[in-house]
Amino acid sequence: MPTDPTAGAPARPQAARPQPARLGLGTAAVGRPGYITLGRDTDLPADRTVEALRERTHALLDAAYAAGVRYLDTARSYGRAEEFLAQWLDEHPEAAAEVTVGSKWGYTYTAGWQASGVAAHEVKEHSTAVFDRQVRETRALLGDRLDVYLVHSVVPGSPALTDPALHERLAALAADGVRVGLSTSGPAQGDTIREALAVTVDGRPLFTAVQATWNLLETSAAPALAEAHAAGWFVVVKEGMANGRLAGRNATGPDTAALRTLADRTATAPDALALAAAAAQPWADVVLSGAATLDQLASNLTAADARLTPQDLAALDGMAEPAEAYWRTRSELPWA
Repeated sequence: MPTDPTAGAPARPQAARPQPARLGLGTAAVGRPGYITLGRDTDLPADRTVEALRERTHALLDAAYAAGVRYLDTARSYGRAEEFLAQWLDEHPEAAAEVTVGSKWGYTYTAGWQASGVAAHEVKEHSTAVFDRQVRETRALLGDRLDVYLVHSVVPGSPALTDPALHERLAALAADGVRVGLSTSGPAQGDTIREALAVTVDGRPLFTAVQATWNLLETSAAPALAEAHAAGWFVVVKEGMANGRLAGRNATGPDTAALRTLADRTATAPDALALAAAAAQPWADVVLSGAATLDQLASNLTAADARLTPQDLAALDGMAEPAEAYWRTRSELPWA
């Protein structure tokens, strides 16, 4: 395991073009049978057994590592994703020594390995009891290979931002060498990040990492992410393809016309351009691919070769939606 929680993770950008290692792999779409990515019903095997998704996850990890990806993201609530990743690390000790592993706690997976038709796929609770249970579960699988541990999907006013007992536990984990942070969601991501920046334990900042949604349709967190970056935080971008809305097969409406125009002009796939735009943000350390197939991963990773000019980025800026509208649309995406 890297001795520094960010060792093996991509360095902060020094050039306009992202390097392959600045792209990470997330496991939300392959660790459980149901998720909200558009088109996922055709991406995975019809029989989504544990073994089928374990095999798919391992194949993606193999390909990502071979391509230079060195940041791997998972969570307690991603079905059996932590288990799949832990087994892959066990089977690839050389890779395990090079990659940086991030996981998240705060949601409990409750779907019972069902893709749809359940009351809730995951239940959120940011209590000390849930932390105590889930950090034990994570450690049982990942051991000292856990580098980054995030409170999952924090919003303003969450106990993760206000509970001193929880803060003491998180500070103890940080003292043990794990980088502690939070992931954010919802239209008030910026407020959440700024609240987290102010949290201290014994006069020292508690949080030093954030994983936030930023994509061409939802850019509202950018100013707060820039502040976090300036404070030395490790910044990871999730949902850079807006849960599949920016994939070529779905980017067909007027809201994505600028992306299609640039894709046609540059002969670059829309998904790669979307991820390249995220990687071009000066505050972004890692941009996650959420690929569910090897073809998707290969296309996503060509973002490293996309040379976006300032004019290109300016043309794509107009795609952004009001944050409230974006998150309302996201909340309506079906689990499949």
